[in-house]
Amino acid sequence: MLRVVPLTLAQANAAVARWHRHHKPVIGHRFSLGVEADGKLVGAAIVGRPKSRMTEQYRTAEVTRLVTDGTKNACSILYAACARAAKEMGFTAIQTFILGSEPGTSLRAAAWIYVETNDGGQWVHTGQQQMILGQTHGNRTDQPTDRKQKWQK
Repeated sequence: MLRVVPLTLAQANAAVARWHRHHKPVIGHRFSLGVEADGKLVGAAIVGRPKSRMTEQYRTAEVTRLVTDGTKNACSILYAACARAAKEMGFTAIQTFILGSEPGTSLRAAAWIYVETNDGGQWVHTGQQQMILGQTHGNRTDQPTDRKQKWQK
């Protein structure tokens, strides 16, 4: 039996550090949720503000990280729970981006809608410095630069 639980950013980031294949923990969030199986954390989602400056920042939430240990249905349960929580908080939309090579099965199962696939590339401007958990990144080399799919609900 899977159960959705609230998480602190520190708890969610610990799960990201442990399970995420290609992203590191994040600095901030609007909220984070976890999913437990028999009292054990098996997945986490971090919801923050949209990364794109062209997206409405105060009405749109973005799932910036979602990880699981592979437990069946944990991803789709987290995507659905994030959408419900964002709606109850007054957001008019929620979105996420996945790699172009990923199938989006969990998003489809949670009734999210595929919007488009972008061209990929660096999302951080040349020379821009960011402090991320004590590490300075200019032109980030720790982020995938291939095409990304945008999904919304």
